[in-house]
Amino acid sequence: MKIALGQINPTVGDIDGNTERMIQDVMRARSLGAHLIVFPEMAVFGYPPKDLLLREDLIRRNVAAVERVAASCTGITAVVGFVEPDRTASGKGLLNAAALCRDGAIQSTYAKMLLPTYDVFDETRYFNAGTDVLIVPVSTSGDPLRVGLTICEDLWSDRQFDGRTVYGIDPVERTAAAGADLIVNLAASPYRAGLQQVREDIFAAQIRAQGLPLVNVNQVGGNDDLLFDGASLVMDGQGRIVARAKAFQEDFLVVDFSALESARIEPYPDRVEGIHRALVLGIRDYIRKCGFDQVVIGLSGGIDSAVTAALGVEALGANRVRGVAMPARFSSTHSVEDAQALADNLEIEFAVVPIEGAHRAMEEAVAQQFAQAAPGAPTTAEENIQARIRGNVLMSLSNKFGSLLLTTGNKSELAVGYCTLYGDMCGGLAVLSDVPKTTVYELALEINRLAGRTLIPERTITKPPSAELRENQTDQDSLPPYDILDPILEQYVENERAVGDIAKMGFDRATVERVAGMVDRSEYKRKQAAVGLKVTSRAFGTGRRMPIAAKHG
Repeated sequence: MKIALGQINPTVGDIDGNTERMIQDVMRARSLGAHLIVFPEMAVFGYPPKDLLLREDLIRRNVAAVERVAASCTGITAVVGFVEPDRTASGKGLLNAAALCRDGAIQSTYAKMLLPTYDVFDETRYFNAGTDVLIVPVSTSGDPLRVGLTICEDLWSDRQFDGRTVYGIDPVERTAAAGADLIVNLAASPYRAGLQQVREDIFAAQIRAQGLPLVNVNQVGGNDDLLFDGASLVMDGQGRIVARAKAFQEDFLVVDFSALESARIEPYPDRVEGIHRALVLGIRDYIRKCGFDQVVIGLSGGIDSAVTAALGVEALGANRVRGVAMPARFSSTHSVEDAQALADNLEIEFAVVPIEGAHRAMEEAVAQQFAQAAPGAPTTAEENIQARIRGNVLMSLSNKFGSLLLTTGNKSELAVGYCTLYGDMCGGLAVLSDVPKTTVYELALEINRLAGRTLIPERTITKPPSAELRENQTDQDSLPPYDILDPILEQYVENERAVGDIAKMGFDRATVERVAGMVDRSEYKRKQAAVGLKVTSRAFGTGRRMPIAAKHG
């Protein structure tokens, strides 16, 4: 039997475009002698469609689109993810479904049984859970193969929840017990660093328990904050990977089960390379799918803006990236020099817009009001005037040229509020908002390594990080060293550990309390931040729903 894995990059809501892509792959698979082609979860609609699922006209169009795919299925069988209206009189009225298409028609459908409601997932908001397994015979060059259909979460055992039983049923076990010869799984499983090994370990355990081969087809591409890494795979009945599609790009993989030894197994990137490729994909797809043509980035000479610019160039090309330096009285001479060197290395358009005049004018405008505050040295209010002027300049350029402003702040800064509302937080896409500062440095080294030359200047990587909003300022004037801050943030934000438990891990309790307090007090800022690309298990945004007006320890 030959099975084609149609690992596509759908655009949410682009039902016609997604459908035409699948029809092309159906014809290609048939021409290569495949008996079956499998597409990702909800491939017709794109995942996650969120409240577009409330649009009845789009639901109707998505059903008609599956029928068009089915009409192309002569001499081949296709499994297509779509949204199926639930004809029962109760529940949400929709099913996350897979259609079995052949002989020009939809022959049967399967509804996803396990609906995830955690992290970024909210499927019970829209869908009813399926109750029945579906096994369908698929013609091959020999005897028909009994294929059992499942969708994404159906394949994930409760081991992902630290051994706790969450769903109460195991669709894979039930499908195997019903007589399946092969498990097919349609997925839209978002990327996060380190997940691939977990994912494959869970799949292998499930498959070994049933002794059946697996075909898993995962969506690829960026949709808003979520990034999908593809890496669709085939496992034999012992849970061994016998084929794997490319990661972070579309792929079309045909696997001949009578010659598995010749199947293609693409490597999966390590942690830092994976984050790098995910961010490039996220930028490219956000720009393309939102209809922008170019981006603008404020270049400070620092590490965050340098990495953001390098990723932007890789995603879009140098001719679509504009860099802007905005020096003021506290800017060091090397700031503009390093920004210029970066722009030269990346071969991007670069401009210098001095803001000292605007800075002094703004200070004079608010001087009388500021004088009414308690006397003393200038505070962050004075410092942030510069950041807000820079944000205004960049948003003006974004507005004038129709460019999307990429914000450059990292996760460490966003976590503790070391960022300025309507200043450096201005922008449309926060590229590094889920990347800790220590990882930003790793990315800089990776970018230079992959380029085989210096793109990000050495001084940008080695000099102490600074916002340069006052004389001789460094980040460590206000924050713990990043190699201490980032592990504390990982425990507090990603693992939800209490202050006392983190202190017991060997961290200074006063430091942990201070960091936790900064995280909690900054929630109102993060609610106003740009959309950020998710690369860790717990990103600020869709999957982290914390109250702003709250008091907790």
